[in-house]
Amino acid sequence: MKKTIKERLTELADEEYRQFHSKLIPGTDNVLGVRLPRLRELAKEQAKGDWQDYLLTAKDDYYEETMLQALVIGHIKTDIAATLHYIAAFVPKINNWAVCDSFCSSLKITKKYQEQVWEFLQPYLVSPKEFELRFGVVMLLNYYIEDKYIDQVIAHLDNARHEGYYVKMAVAWALSVCFVKYQEKTMAYLQQSTLDNFTYNKALQKILESYRVNQETKDLIRRMKRK
Repeated sequence: MKKTIKERLTELADEEYRQFHSKLIPGTDNVLGVRLPRLRELAKEQAKGDWQDYLLTAKDDYYEETMLQALVIGHIKTDIAATLHYIAAFVPKINNWAVCDSFCSSLKITKKYQEQVWEFLQPYLVSPKEFELRFGVVMLLNYYIEDKYIDQVIAHLDNARHEGYYVKMAVAWALSVCFVKYQEKTMAYLQQSTLDNFTYNKALQKILESYRVNQETKDLIRRMKRK
């Protein structure tokens, strides 16, 4: 008899990893402890089968069940309209940074359909919901920090005001990537930014952590920190 997804995930569970990973996603208490590479393998397998039925009937009892759906959507072979439909259906299920960021990094179809996905993302970039907004921001940093979009990306990051910790951290992360790739433009923004102090200082911290920023520039960034 064919094993269910839940049974297969349970067999792959690692208690030591469960304890470690649970600490990284506070508030998520339904972790089995399946490592991401194993989930990716299972996602590829599911995407080659009847993925429509799988996504229609998939459960969310465990963190890994939700994560698996995210990864399957990244692997499905269909047209962009259908893919965006499944993405939209999944986004409300995002309730932690790990699912959000893994989902975004799996959506490599964005590279082929940049303009369509850009339009699709606009409502998320003004969402009042923490993880919908984080989803939009992480999509920007993964796929849109390039010549054509950089000015709009910085504008969206400046407007992504939310009291949620995971939005603030995503904006800071995205700004640090912008700085590495577009130093002059991002520096000009930071020098007149009206971001809240936490997000602004976190962006500076992440820039300082980058190996792609020289020491002279880091010295300047340190002096820009708000008290």
